[in-house]
This record gives sequence, C-alpha cells and structure tokens, in this order.
Amino acid sequence: MINLVWLKTFCSLVDIGHFTRTAETLFMTQSGVSQHIKKLEQHLDSLLLVREGKSFSLTDAGDKLYQQGQILLRTSEDIEASIKHDDPLIGTVKITTPGIVGLKLYPQLLDIQQRHPTLIIDYMFAPNSSIEQDLIDRKVDIGLLTEQTKSLSLMSTPIAVEPLVLVTSKQTQVTNWQTLLDLGFIGHPDAEHHTQQLLSENYIEFEHISQFERNGFSNQISLILEPVSRGLGFTVLPLHAVNAFHKQDDIAVHFLKHTVNETLYLCQNRLSFENNRTQYIKSLITDFIG
Repeated sequence: MINLVWLKTFCSLVDIGHFTRTAETLFMTQSGVSQHIKKLEQHLDSLLLVREGKSFSLTDAGDKLYQQGQILLRTSEDIEASIKHDDPLIGTVKITTPGIVGLKLYPQLLDIQQRHPTLIIDYMFAPNSSIEQDLIDRKVDIGLLTEQTKSLSLMSTPIAVEPLVLVTSKQTQVTNWQTLLDLGFIGHPDAEHHTQQLLSENYIEFEHISQFERNGFSNQISLILEPVSRGLGFTVLPLHAVNAFHKQDDIAVHFLKHTVNETLYLCQNRLSFENNRTQYIKSLITDFIG
C-alpha cells in the first residue's frame, strides 16, 4: 500500500517544481523531501523522476503516479472531511416508540424532514419490551419508553409526564362504576397497564380489566378511539394520544378525581456514539413531547 505522506510529498514536489520550496511549503527539510521520493521509488521499484541540475523531469512511471496519486489524495481528503464533518441535518436517525407516543411525535418529525430532506427519520412503533431490546442491541439510536428501564446498558431521562384519562363517546357524561360496566371496554396494546393504573386509584370496586365486557380491540393506534366515539365502549389512554384523535367532537375526556400520570423516558444505549443529528433529534423530541 502506498504511504499517503510520501505520496503527498511527491505530488507537492511535482506541483511546485522545486525541492527547496517544496520543503518550505511542507515544513520539511530538503533531505526529507528527497527521502520520501526515494522511499516511494523503492516501494514501487520504479524510477519516478530524473534530476537535471536544480530541476527534474518525470519518468512515465512518475507521470502516472502523479495523475493517479492526485485522485487518491483528493479521495482521502474527502473521506477525512466527511468523517470529521458531523452535520446535524445530514444522515439517518433511527427512532422507536410506543404507538401511542408516535401519534403525536412522528408527524412532527416528518415536518422536520420535509424542511431538511437530507435528515432521514427512520421510525418504528413497538411495545416497551421490544424498544428496550432494540436499544440494548443498538439497532436504534433513540427509544421512548413509558416505564423506567431496568437495563444497566441503557441511559434514560424522564422528559414528560402525561395524565391518564378515561374516554367515552360524547353521549356519556357520567362515569360511575355501573356506567363503565354497562359500556364495556375497548382494548388496545397498553390497555391493561393503563386501566390498572387509573381505575385502581378511582374505583374501590375495580380489581382487574376482566371485570368489563370486552367490546372491541385495536392495535392500530390511530383507530383505538373510533369504536369509543361510536358508543361501543370506554377506554383509558394518555392525554396526548387522545388529543391526536381526529374526531374530537365525538368523544368525551374524563379527568377522574385521583390523577394518575404516566412518565415518558427518552433512552439510549450507553455505548452508542452520539452524533450531532442524534443530539438534534433528541432536543426536538424533548420540545415536542415536553
């Protein structure tokens, strides 16, 4: 493999045309310049230039090395500049969150990508357990969890606290225990967790979600409140997920007497390198969600 330092000395000498001035330009001695040329000739087993008094001329091998060497040096410089230049608006950021969080966050991040097309948002929706494992395996750059991680491999920072609310159709104004039993429940992937948290604090009769007749289920986050809006049952969701529903006039949001909040954690792998674009997206997420 050609030594790039020797190659740079050679190409500089050809450009400048004088050993002494080349040495001054490269902050070397004249003997150092000559030594680099000699080492190149030994490495390539070819004569590269012929001295003619204080000047020199290139051999065919020397001319070929000069032409191709310039390309190699420019490529090397481009690679170095590319690695050193960590533009926050260029590259891909891989993010994964629960679907309920993504309802609010994903469209806002797409707005950013529209303004900066070279910043690619790679977004996945997943449950907490999958998000945690993907972060541990370093398959994603950023993950949001709705519960504190127990993994020592991950760093987590609380960025938001969101109240859990009970949601019914607009026609339901009373939310006593009998009303809930009569309505039945609309399930979703986090339903048992959310319902246990909120209803156990507000209804002495509550023991488990199985007490309610299950009148439907949706794992399509944007459609969880569709059957609720039609009077087919009630559900429990974080407020930001409710606010993202497109038919607000068809639902009623009930803040119960004892407020229960869900904390959202921004997580990364401790060993992951944090580039400027990841830092930028983290700051945006904190602003959007906080």
